[in-house]
Amino acid sequence: MYKISKEFPFSAAHSLFGLADDHPCSRMHGHNYVVTVHLRSKELNKQGFVRDYNELRLVKEYIDSTLDHRNLNDILTPLNSSAENLAKMLYDVFKPLLPELYAIEVSETPKTSAVYEPDSQ
Repeated sequence: MYKISKEFPFSAAHSLFGLADDHPCSRMHGHNYVVTVHLRSKELNKQGFVRDYNELRLVKEYIDSTLDHRNLNDILTPLNSSAENLAKMLYDVFKPLLPELYAIEVSETPKTSAVYEPDSQ
């Protein structure tokens, strides 16, 4: 199995509901997010790629136009704007366009990340 990944940074704000009032994430705050798309294939294409990294431009374009410098609460409603829910949303957006996609990872900080990977693939 061959695997590749590519990172896409963006900045956005959010607040999480259902937390105690004194929880810092219940207040509006921002992150410098990094979305990592993970692709895999049993075979390489004729150029020797799982997929040409240039073809992932569509991920950057979507992130730039839909997520960058936005309030994620507006985008993910009615869901909580957690990294986990964002990862699942992005997976659902890109899986039809990138059949090799098997996981999306969302990092809010350099030390934390959430990964969405369906059970059956």
